[in-house]
This record gives sequence, structure tokens and C-alpha cells, in this order.
Amino acid sequence: MSPAPSFFETVNSYFDKAAALTDYPPGLLEQIKVCDSVYAFQFPIRRQGGYEVISGWRAQHSHHRLPVKGGIRFAPTVDEDEIKALSALMTYKCAIVDVPFGGAKGGVRIDTKQYSVQELEQITRRYTAELIKKNFIGAGLDVPAPDYGTGPREMAWIYDTYSAFYPGAIDAMACVTGKPVTQGGIRGRVEATGRGVYFGLREACDQAEDMKALGLSTGLTGKTIVVQGLGNVGYNTARFCQEAGCVIVALSEREGAVYRRQGLELDAVVKHQKQTGSILNFPGATNLTPTNLALEVECDILIPAALENQITGENAPRIKAKIVAEAANGPTTADAEKILLDRGVLIIPDIFLNAGGVTVSYFEWIKNLSHVRFGRVAKRFEEASYDRMVSAIEKATGRGFSSEERHAIVRGADEIDLVNSGLEETMITAYRQVHEQWKGDSRIQDLRTAAFLTALHKVATTYLELGIFP
Repeated sequence: MSPAPSFFETVNSYFDKAAALTDYPPGLLEQIKVCDSVYAFQFPIRRQGGYEVISGWRAQHSHHRLPVKGGIRFAPTVDEDEIKALSALMTYKCAIVDVPFGGAKGGVRIDTKQYSVQELEQITRRYTAELIKKNFIGAGLDVPAPDYGTGPREMAWIYDTYSAFYPGAIDAMACVTGKPVTQGGIRGRVEATGRGVYFGLREACDQAEDMKALGLSTGLTGKTIVVQGLGNVGYNTARFCQEAGCVIVALSEREGAVYRRQGLELDAVVKHQKQTGSILNFPGATNLTPTNLALEVECDILIPAALENQITGENAPRIKAKIVAEAANGPTTADAEKILLDRGVLIIPDIFLNAGGVTVSYFEWIKNLSHVRFGRVAKRFEEASYDRMVSAIEKATGRGFSSEERHAIVRGADEIDLVNSGLEETMITAYRQVHEQWKGDSRIQDLRTAAFLTALHKVATTYLELGIFP
């Protein structure tokens, strides 16, 4: 029995499936597929009682556009294959949503729960110093962001470390995204991936023909969902879907899952988790253990929002969802995907669906390079213009607006308004492009192949326009 393909091999198999539908030169396809640069390194940190050697990686998958872009993952399972796979997904993801980056990814092999805040700061700063030594970080070179196990705090440490190495560098703030707002971050970045999942899922569920084929009504209202993972992405995805009228029937975390057919109140479960240290034993809900049992709960939409390889050939036959919305990177293995597609399940692929994070990171990068907050220049001018327009309408019609109505009409856009509007536009446009690719080519049987083909065309066009592959 041959061993299961690695994560990177799985990603490349999806690429090959899409590439077979093109007539690009083999050399061009190989250049797009391979990982351009991988930097693997080790460094020591001081811990109580001695030293520990930490392993880190940074992979730059594609230099067809610069800078490259991708998160930094802190997890005990990190290895080179995983980082290369994630960097490849970033290349295709950036292409699908039309942000001008190549793909990259970084990782450090640690369990963050086993280290103090001071030790995590040591690790982050030393990791950044290693990237600086090899020119693997910089506003025009390589721009990291948060991923599993990291967040705004770690991004602030990276920015501070980079600034210490390059004092006075005018673009230093753009060396990393996902920072706290006070350190040059952008409003809306924390919830961006989850909000992007919601926008993408909403657009998919608005396709009447696709929903009819699944035996579902259009729209999100009333649809039952299961969410695996209550980290940043899972929580925010669940929150926005619940606000849109979805019914959360199961939530899953590391220790297990809770199920209630009538629906779970998300914030109540999270409050219970904070009070008890676990989502298990939530009042009125049934415990499900092991945690992966939640994937097999009957629902309309299954949202894996944890780590890769969660839906496998072993459990795929028991998946009862009609839609699998991949909020995590690589949650579905290739053999599982075939089983699900043969049963008519609609899989909304990760390289489109979780691109909200990099989209808003792009907005943050632009903000840092321009040194001005979104909305700052135009907001008051817009409000004054709208106010004059409302006054003219009142004068012409003789109808007065209430103060609440007037405020709602004349209010100019703040940074968060512009960020969310840009994210919504990006996710809707990208889905429509992928959907058109899917429906416009009878050879394409699934959305993932359509998404990879959409990305492949965009990356190939960049190389061809450079004249590298005549």
C-alpha cells in the first residue's frame, strides 16, 4: 500500500489537474508549481535550566509578483512540507482575489502553550532576525502576517525588531501585516478571514441553480451549520453566519464538540468555554467525542476552520453536509474530495474562501506605504456634500428628515467601512470569476479545479507578459 501523499503533493495534484486543461508550455507550468526558495534554520533560546534549539522555516513559493505574502504559523506539527504547501496555496489565493503578491509562508515548530510570553517574544524576535539576515522580510520583499498560533502581538514584535535593524526606514511599518491598530494595523484585520468566509459562502448560497441541485433554498437564512475550530477564523465565521440567520447545530474544539439540533448560541458557548476551560458540558447540548465526530453531524453546511487533513478518505463517507466550506487551509484530502464530489457535495475551496485575511492585509500594506488612515482625507468632505444634498431635498420636497435619518444618510465612511466594503467586493468578484470558469467549461467538474485554473491563468499571464516564456 503506497503512503498517503504529503500536503504539498496534494496541493500540486490539484494544480496538475487544472494545468492539464491548459496549453501552456510545460516549462512555464513547472515554474509556477515549484517553490522558488525555502529557508530552514535553527536557533537557540534561553529557558529556565538551560537552552532549547528551535526550528523555523520561511518558504517563498512564487516571485512572479513582489513582495511575497504569507502568514507565520507557530505549531508543534510544523515542518517543511507543510510550509511549502501553504506557501503554494498563498500564491494561488493571492491570484484569485487579485492582490499583487506572490505566495509565501513561515513556521516555527513549537507548542505555544508550553512557553511563557517572554519566551514567545524571544522566539518571535529571533525568528525575525533570521529572516532579516537572509533578506526574507521587507515591505518590497516578503511581508508576513498572522497564522495559526500567532496574532497581532507577534506581528508587533516583528515590526519592532525589523525597525531596530533598519532605523529610519520609511517603509518599515509595511514589513508585516496583522499588527495592532496602534502599531500601524488596520481596523477589521482580526476578523477579516472569518468575514471573508461569510461573504464567499453567502455569494455561493445565492446561486439559485447550484442550491436547487443540492435541494436547498437560496440564501443563508435557516441553513444549519457545523463549525470545526473556535479560533479566530472559526469564531468569526460562526458569528457572521449566525447573524445572517444560520443555525449552529454543532461546534468543535480540540477537546471535543457540543451538539444541539435546535441550535447553539455562539457567544454563550464561548462564555462557557472561558469559565470552564472547555466547550464540553454546555447546558442543553450533547457532548461529542472524539472531536472529529462533529464533522459527521447532519447539516447543510460544514465549515472546517481548524487545521489541514481533517476530512479524509476514512470519514468522508460519513459526512452528511451538502456544502463543505473550507475556512481552514487544506482541510480536505484528495481522496476525501473525490468521495464527496461523487456524492454531489459542493466544496467551496480554501484558496478562494479564506482569502479575506490576505485581502485586508493588502489594505494594511497600502495604508502603511501611504502613511494615511483610510477615510481620513475624504470623510468630512463627503459628509458636508451629503448634508447639502439632504438639505436641498428637504427644501424641494418640504419633507424634513429626523436627526437619526440625517445621520444615517450623511455619514462618511470610516476606515472599517471602507475595509469591509473592499473585502465584500473582492470576495464577490472572485467567486463570480471562479463560478464562471466552472460553469463555462464542461471539462471542469468542481469549484476547486475552477479556482486553481483561474489562479493559474493569472500567474501564467504575468510570466508571459514579462517575456520569460515566449
